[in-house]
Amino acid sequence: MSKITFLGAGSTVFAKNVLGDCLLTPALQGFEIALFDIDHERLQDSANMLNNIKKTGGSTSTVKAYTDRKEALRGAKYVVNAIQVGGYDPCTITDFEIPKKYGLRQTIADTVGIGGIFRNLRTIPVMLDFAADIREVCPDALFLNYTNPMAVLTNVMNTYGGVRTVGLCHSVQVCIPELFKSLGMEKEGVKAKIAGINHMAWLLEVTKDGVDLYPEIKKRAAEKQKEKHPDMVRFEMMLKFGHYITESSEHNAEYHPYFIKRNYPELVDRFNIPLDEYPRRCIEQISRWKQMREDLVNDTNLKHERSHEYASYIFEAIETDIPYKIGGNVMNTGLITNLPREACVEVPCLVDRNGVTPTYVGDLPPQLAALNRTNINTQLLTIEAAITGKREHIYHAAMLDPHTAAELSMDDIVAMCDDLIEAHGKWLPEYH
Repeated sequence: MSKITFLGAGSTVFAKNVLGDCLLTPALQGFEIALFDIDHERLQDSANMLNNIKKTGGSTSTVKAYTDRKEALRGAKYVVNAIQVGGYDPCTITDFEIPKKYGLRQTIADTVGIGGIFRNLRTIPVMLDFAADIREVCPDALFLNYTNPMAVLTNVMNTYGGVRTVGLCHSVQVCIPELFKSLGMEKEGVKAKIAGINHMAWLLEVTKDGVDLYPEIKKRAAEKQKEKHPDMVRFEMMLKFGHYITESSEHNAEYHPYFIKRNYPELVDRFNIPLDEYPRRCIEQISRWKQMREDLVNDTNLKHERSHEYASYIFEAIETDIPYKIGGNVMNTGLITNLPREACVEVPCLVDRNGVTPTYVGDLPPQLAALNRTNINTQLLTIEAAITGKREHIYHAAMLDPHTAAELSMDDIVAMCDDLIEAHGKWLPEYH
C-alpha cells in the first residue's frame, strides 16, 4: 500500500484541503493517509474529520493517526509538511512584541524580516530532524513543504537535509484570478508567466490571444490607486518597478524599505497597511475554532470538494504520468540566471512520472532580480546562522533585511536580536 504522510496534521482546515483532495482523487485510492502531530487532540480531530470525508466520498484509502513520527514516515512515498514551531503563543507574540519595543512594526512576519528570521531559526532544527528520519525510513520520498518561511526551509531540506523537496505556496495559482477580479477584467483565456522567489515572484508576462495585457492592467491600477483598497502596496510596486508581485500587499509591505516607516507614519495610512495583521488573524482563528471543530470534526456527513492546493495534483501526475504544471520552489540550478545559484527560487515546473522538473527562466528584468536579491541576502545569512550556530550571522541576516535596516541602527538591531534570542529560550538551539 502506498503511503502519504502529513506532518503537522493538527492543522485541521489545511489537512482537510490537502488530504481531502487526496481522498477524492481516483489515482490515489488505496493509499494509506498517515497523520502525525505533537498535539494528540488535534491529531485525532483531523483523523475523525478525514474519516468522515472518506465515508461520504466513498474513498478506499485508509486514514491512520500516529504518535510516533518515524513510524508515520516509514515507507512513505509522499510527505507533506505543514508544521508551525512555537505557534501563536509564545513565539509569534514574541516575534511581534520585542521588535515593537524598538519601533520596528510588522504585518505578517513569516517570511523575511526579523519575524521571518526567528521563525526560521526555531523551525530549521525540527526540519533537519524530519530529514534524518526520512533518510532512514523513506529515503526516496518526495517532500512537499507548505511551511513558511518557504524559501529558507525548502533550501535547507534540499541542501542540508538530503531530502528531495519542493516548496508549495498558494500565491502563484491565485495571482491572476485575484488581480483580474480586483481590476474588473476577464481572466478566461489569459496566459501568464510567473517566476522569482517565494512571496516575491513576478508576473513577467500576461497576454490574451497574443496581446500584452500589462498596459490595460497598469491603466486600471493607476486609476484604482486614487481610492483606498486592500492591494495598494502591490499596485504601487507594479507602477514603480513594472511588474505585479504574487504575494499580498500586507506581506510585501514588510519585504521592502518603502512602506512601514516611523518617520513617515502617513505611509501606513496612505497605502492601507494592516500592521500586526498576523496576530489579529491568529486570535480570530483561535476564537473561531470551537465552532469550526463542531462543523468539521463532528459532522459525520461532511463533504469535500477538491481545492486548488497543488499536492493532490502533483501526486496524481506522478501516479498517472499525465503532465501537470505548477509553480514550485526549488533550488536555483541555473534556472534564473541573474539570481544566486545557492538560492531557492519559484519557477514553473512540469510534473509527471519523472517527478517535479523545473523549467528554465533565464534573466529576470534587472530591477526585479535586484529586489529579489535584497531578500535572498537575508535568507542565505539565516541559513548560515542555523547551520553554523554562530550568533553573528543572526545579526548579519537582520542587518541585511531591507525593512529592518531602513528603520534601526546596527547597534539596535544587535540588541533586538539578543532580546529575541533570550525571549525564545528553549525554542532555539544555543548560539555562540
